[in-house]
Amino acid sequence: MTDDGFGFHAVGAYAPRHRLPTTAIEEAWGSVDAPGIEQTAVPDADEDALTMGWEAATRVLTAGDVDGADVDWLAFATTTPPVEEEDLSARLGSMLAVPADASHHVFTGSTRAGTRALAAALAARPHRGLLVVADCPLGEPHDGRGHTAGAGAAAYLVGPDASVRVADRAEYAEPYPGTRFRERGSTRVDGIDAGAYDRKAFVSPLAAAMRRVNADGVDAAALQMPDGKLPYRAASAAGLDTETVNAAATVATLGDTGAASVPLGVARALADGAERLLAAAWGSGAGADAFVLERVEPVATALTLDRGETVSYADSLRLRGEITAEEPDGGGAYVSVPTWQRSLPQRHRLVAGRCPDCEAYTFPPEGACRGCNRLVAFESVELPGTGTVEARTEIGQGGAPPEFAELQSRSGAFGVCVVALDTPDGKTVSAPAMAIAEVEVSDRVETVQRRIYTQEGVTRYGFKIRLS
Repeated sequence: MTDDGFGFHAVGAYAPRHRLPTTAIEEAWGSVDAPGIEQTAVPDADEDALTMGWEAATRVLTAGDVDGADVDWLAFATTTPPVEEEDLSARLGSMLAVPADASHHVFTGSTRAGTRALAAALAARPHRGLLVVADCPLGEPHDGRGHTAGAGAAAYLVGPDASVRVADRAEYAEPYPGTRFRERGSTRVDGIDAGAYDRKAFVSPLAAAMRRVNADGVDAAALQMPDGKLPYRAASAAGLDTETVNAAATVATLGDTGAASVPLGVARALADGAERLLAAAWGSGAGADAFVLERVEPVATALTLDRGETVSYADSLRLRGEITAEEPDGGGAYVSVPTWQRSLPQRHRLVAGRCPDCEAYTFPPEGACRGCNRLVAFESVELPGTGTVEARTEIGQGGAPPEFAELQSRSGAFGVCVVALDTPDGKTVSAPAMAIAEVEVSDRVETVQRRIYTQEGVTRYGFKIRLS
């Protein structure tokens, strides 16, 4: 089956800056079960699938020269949603300024989620669709699923008259229970570890889906990569050679990125100049999707995958929340969910107020104008998300308010700054912000979406700053 003219206009990708060498896991446990993996990407303490999805989405929107307001179809795919039941596409859409009446979708429950979302896009045929896939699976620290656990996100602008088009596609499913699953209420991927059964459950449906498309002449194959061994078995069964799979592989440096594995591989291959490629995803149960993609003209790409900051094994456990202190009792500043919700335009999209009289800016846009001290009806202006640090301090161990204590336990001391945020007309407006990494006064910074804290079981997301 073909979808003439429909496909990708631009591709974006993101991986966390922290990288854990598998040699560090081997030193800690005496052995490591991560074939073909040199290091894994570890999310920061305030990162999750939603914030990584935002990172990839902002890159693809910039690469494609598209505003979030132009998107009419949004899909968010992950196996690791921050909450088990909530339409997270609404939060992601708010962060990206996607219109409230755009079609919003969430895909989860399988590492096929990303390609299932792509299949849904092909059926919906939006004028300007945004497909975002992000994942950060976890396993028990002592077993192979824990050793291979990685993180990353990819995003695609999809629509008609695309630069990369879908030439062929197929899917296949047959029952193989128990190969990879996550029980309700658990954060960890598990399995029965049945050896030959597990290998057949992966290879059989994935190879069957690949054999059902015309993959002749592909110069890259982005396959599901739970490790650096299984996908090559499936490739061999489908008649693909090792070099074709290597051309789109990310598992060696990012680890098992779950539902994002194949979208990340496609992004990597397109950025490296692939002209015709195969994308084949597997989900336990077991099912598989296969797509043949053809590039008909240059495609815009924006990938942030190769940077890395090595962390120790102990630090990786702390960042992932495996060994952290609980929130202390009592005393935290309380901001109700309705109050937080009313401030989302400021926290998600940096909507400031411009005075109609003196044209000074106020952020957040409430109270009197900071320029003329008059009570006015502010004009809403979205700031570009860059600025300069005016002042900073550091909240050290034990100094954080109770609602931030878990974050500090996981990430250590964190910076709090006053930032002169840039405005579209060359002015500035000052605002407080938490810093992700070390910044100093006069540093140029950019805003990013991260977790702020969790209270009443509801995570508050908002902007923080990092070096631009």
